[in-house]
Amino acid sequence: MRDAARLGVFGGTFDPVHVGHLIMAQEALLRLRLDRLLFVPAARPAHKRSRALASVEHRVAMLRLAVRGEPRFGVSTLEADRDGVSFTVDTLEALARSGARSLFFVMGQDSLDDFPTWREPERIARLARLVVVPRGEGSRPAVAAALRGRVSFLTPPRIGISSSEIRRRLKRGLPVRYWIPDLALDYARRNGLYGIRRR
Repeated sequence: MRDAARLGVFGGTFDPVHVGHLIMAQEALLRLRLDRLLFVPAARPAHKRSRALASVEHRVAMLRLAVRGEPRFGVSTLEADRDGVSFTVDTLEALARSGARSLFFVMGQDSLDDFPTWREPERIARLARLVVVPRGEGSRPAVAAALRGRVSFLTPPRIGISSSEIRRRLKRGLPVRYWIPDLALDYARRNGLYGIRRR
């Protein structure tokens, strides 16, 4: 990462990746003047243990297909390769050791709401600037005193798409073309993910 002085880190399950993720990432590149942005899919996220996920190998493959053509996007397998539950603090520490000078951790407002329960939140806020995407128009959450000066807000164009809604639609046999990048959707079909019948 020595070539990325300003490195964005976009963690999540990406189950599956969709155009809303990509629009958010593109806006982060632009508005934060990032040299590079890494998508970091979690193998076993600490805060989403209630449902089964598509395998991390499938989620990494779909992400790699989705980001083709944007040289400043990358996919990191730091968390996918790690045994056990994924913790953001470990990922940011590894990226800081790899030479990135400034880290920007992109998260949704729901993640900021849960942030005090994360492992070593103060250390995360020292390692990276927190870049929060608010839920709705004009909704900026309150920021805890300990995080003031370490949080920025990024408001990309509103795209009302979520991975959970995509999974619901696929299970019901409804179309999701234009919601998911074509290459990622083709991959999901070929591999029978999310209840799609294999072709």
